[in-house]
Amino acid sequence: METHLRWTRRPSRLVRLLVATLGGLSLVVGITGNAHADPTPGDIEKQIDEKWNQIEPIIEQHNQLKIELANNKTKQKKLEDQIAPLRSQVDAAFDRVSAFAIRQYKTGNVSKLDAMLTTGSPDTFIDQMTMLNMLAKDEQIKIKDVLASKKEYDAQKAPIDELVAKQAEQEAALAAQETQINGEIKSLQDMRLKAYGSSGGTGNLRPVACPYEYTGGPGTTAAKIACQQIGKKYVWATEGPNTFDCSGLTLYAWKQAGYTLRHYTKWQYDDTSRVSRANLKAGDLVFFYSDFHHVGLYVGGGWMVHAPNPSEPVQMKKIDSEPISGYGRVA
Repeated sequence: METHLRWTRRPSRLVRLLVATLGGLSLVVGITGNAHADPTPGDIEKQIDEKWNQIEPIIEQHNQLKIELANNKTKQKKLEDQIAPLRSQVDAAFDRVSAFAIRQYKTGNVSKLDAMLTTGSPDTFIDQMTMLNMLAKDEQIKIKDVLASKKEYDAQKAPIDELVAKQAEQEAALAAQETQINGEIKSLQDMRLKAYGSSGGTGNLRPVACPYEYTGGPGTTAAKIACQQIGKKYVWATEGPNTFDCSGLTLYAWKQAGYTLRHYTKWQYDDTSRVSRANLKAGDLVFFYSDFHHVGLYVGGGWMVHAPNPSEPVQMKKIDSEPISGYGRVA
C-alpha cells in the first residue's frame, strides 16, 4: 500500500523554516519603530511580497499535510476495523482453551494444564493447541488462519500508525504557529493601510472587465466564478465560500463548474494537462515560482484572478507580475 513518507523526514526543518521566516517578519514590522522616515508604499509592497513568498510554501505544505494525515487516518481506521473481528475470534479461542484447561485441571491432567499456562501469547498459541491434542483439529486450523490474517493486518497497520503519529505531531506544530503568523501579517497589513489607505476599491481589485474574454465552456464558468470572489479575504487553508487561499480559490471556482481539484498547488499542477502560453484560455491555471507554491486562474488578456496573501483580498493581476513556472488546463 502506498503511504506518503516524505513528511516523516523533515518535521524539524519545516518548523525551523517557519520560525526563521516569522523572525524575519518581526524585523520588517519593526521598521516603523525607528527614527527614520516611514517606508514608502513601494518598499512595503516589496517587503510583503518577499516575506509572503517565504511563508506561502509552508502554508501549501500544511494543506498537503492535513490531507495526507486525514487519508492515513482513514487507512488506519479501515485496518483497525478489519483487525477487530479477528481479535474477537482470537479472544474467543483463548476463552475456549482456558475452559478446557480448567477441565483438565479438575480431572487431574496437570501436564496439559502446564503446557497451557507456561506461554500465553497468540504467537505461541498454535504450539499450545497442538500439545493440547484433545482440542478438535478443525478448530486448530480455524484459529491458525485467523492468527495468520491478524498478523498480516498488524504488519500493514504498524507503519501507518507510526506515520500518523509523526504527521499529527508535525501538523500540531504548524497549527500552533497560526496565531503568530496572523499577528505578523496583521502588522504588515497595518503598515500597508497606513501607506495606501483602507478604501480597497473595486477599481483597484478589478481594473478591467472580468473575465476579460469569454471562450465558452466550463473554463469560462470557472473564470466567472473566480471573478465573483474579487474583494473577499485571504485566509490560508480555506476554500470558500467567504475566504480563500490561492489553491482554495482555484479549487472553488472549478468545483462550481463541475470539476474536482485537490487543495494543494503541486497536486493541481499534476491534475491538469500542460498548455502553452499562446493557447491559454479563460479558466486555465497559471503556476508560479520554481516550487509551484502559488497559483492563479487565468481570465484572458494576460490577466488572472488570484488570492495573493493575507494582506490583500482576492483580485485581478497581470500574470507576468510573478515568475511563471507553468500552465495547466482542467477541462
